[in-house]
Amino acid sequence: MSPRLIIILVLAGIAALSAGVVTWNVVQPSPVPMSGSGATATQPASDTQRREHREKFFSGDPDRDVRGGQEMKPRW
Repeated sequence: MSPRLIIILVLAGIAALSAGVVTWNVVQPSPVPMSGSGATATQPASDTQRREHREKFFSGDPDRDVRGGQEMKPRW
């Protein structure tokens, strides 16, 4: 066999393997949460609880003054 044919076959094999891996990742179903695993307990049940969770997470410290700030001095 010629070296050119070997290179073409190797590249075709790599392409087929990559297509197989991508297909496997796309087609594979997501795991079903088992009871007691805690996967379902992390998401709030209603929109009100979700909103409260977001507000609490992103609110920060209301007693800290951040208006003046400090000048950033990059160290190049």
